[in-house]
Amino acid sequence: MNLSLPGRLSLPATFRSVPLRRAPWSPATAPAPTTPSTSADPLAAAIDWAHYVDGRRQSDIDFATACARAEAGSGFVWLGLFEPSADQLDALRDVFGLHPLALEDAGNSRQRPKLERYDDGTLFLSLRTLGYVDTDVRGEGGEIVETGTATVLAGQWYALTVRHGRYGALQPVRRHLEARPEHLARGPIAVLHAVVDSAVDDYLRVADEVSDDVEEIESHVFAVRGTPQVERIYQLKRDLIEMKRTVAPLNAAVRKLAEAQDDREMRQYFLDVHDHLEQVREQVGSYDELMSSILQAAVARLSVSENEDMRKISAWVAIAAVPTMVAGIYGMNFEFMPELHSPWGYPVVIAGMVAVCLLLYRNFRRQGWL
Repeated sequence: MNLSLPGRLSLPATFRSVPLRRAPWSPATAPAPTTPSTSADPLAAAIDWAHYVDGRRQSDIDFATACARAEAGSGFVWLGLFEPSADQLDALRDVFGLHPLALEDAGNSRQRPKLERYDDGTLFLSLRTLGYVDTDVRGEGGEIVETGTATVLAGQWYALTVRHGRYGALQPVRRHLEARPEHLARGPIAVLHAVVDSAVDDYLRVADEVSDDVEEIESHVFAVRGTPQVERIYQLKRDLIEMKRTVAPLNAAVRKLAEAQDDREMRQYFLDVHDHLEQVREQVGSYDELMSSILQAAVARLSVSENEDMRKISAWVAIAAVPTMVAGIYGMNFEFMPELHSPWGYPVVIAGMVAVCLLLYRNFRRQGWL
């Protein structure tokens, strides 16, 4: 077996592996490269990787040696990639013995949430990540929530995580697990659980943030002099639908993971994640129903406002029609017309028009049209 990194990754013989070093990382978003990498080396897309034995990170070891030791039964390797290219993922096929369809799905940035188990026991879990876009960042009518993709492949001796999008960073997950070596010692399944748990925690935070937007829109719509804000309601409705598409398919997958665990403690961990996921699903569902009611109220209020405007316009048109009609009659070229040659004819006609207009105005005011 060729255990050298160039041989396992099908790289040129001139390739030289170096220890992975990264700049300080910000937990808010992932450190996306400024320019896409054209290298076929998967480590070029790696945020971090490590070899863990008994839940503790091993230092001073290269990637090829770490893979060889883990495959031989010493711990496991966890490789985390951010938006890798198809060539970079393909280079890992022989290293981890991955199915081509699993690599294809891992490289899909719009992959739907799903859980699969391959013949060699490898677990493939794809889920959607959620992030809340602050009001000072999103443009007018811009998205309130933003989605990405996170994929976990958990084998016997490796865990491969692939992430697309700027939300759902996994570096805090790695640091949290490294602080709990007794849990990390459970192997790749602990990584799988930690990634799902982190994603669901993000769902909860986003749901709480969205609730503030729902309350704000509700106060505007039902205020005495509030504005309907129909466009903003439609935008939030679209984002809630996207959240439902993100949360709902993951529910069954997490439940299956919990039922498949022989370790009772790991089963409880996954059931706890499932409970949180149910909570998010119920929250999003209630927000969606509430926004539907708010939308109906906003449309009804907008319709009432338009009817009031039309009544005002109709009233003023009726008032203006009186002097228009009288002026039109007296503009005809007839010799014998009432008060045509009287010195008081003009003032009388004007006074009559004003009196009729005032009478109409008073009547419309009483009826609430003006």
